[in-house]
Amino acid sequence: MWNVRQCETHRMTDSAPTGFIGVYHADGGPIGELRYLVGHMLGTTRCGLCDVTHSWRRKPEWDAMVARLGIPFDLVHLNEMDAETAEAVRLSGSPVVFARTEAGLQPVLRADELDRLDGSVAAFERELCDKVPRIRSQSD
Repeated sequence: MWNVRQCETHRMTDSAPTGFIGVYHADGGPIGELRYLVGHMLGTTRCGLCDVTHSWRRKPEWDAMVARLGIPFDLVHLNEMDAETAEAVRLSGSPVVFARTEAGLQPVLRADELDRLDGSVAAFERELCDKVPRIRSQSD
């Protein structure tokens, strides 16, 4: 694990995030989950955010990371988005992680960046903190 540190960047606006929303590149519900699972096993579907948050179930280290962030982190599927999130995904693609700020949803991690994390929650946490100002992540 890495040490407690202040996250700094100039890639976002000066408004501190009030939360995050991660959008999977998959539909939710039994049919959507099954479609993703089959596509993933056949190598025809990829979702780097899915790989970070889940193996066969949600990763306990994901829940611990979210608790360390200290601000809400919502996860939604493509068929579960509200209008604001759907518009942001239309512009950014999916999977994607957005920061919720006074200026609206701002993309923080896009598909190619999520893919490079190779499913690692620790790498996700480092990338998130490297890109977002004024959040703290505390290791136990």
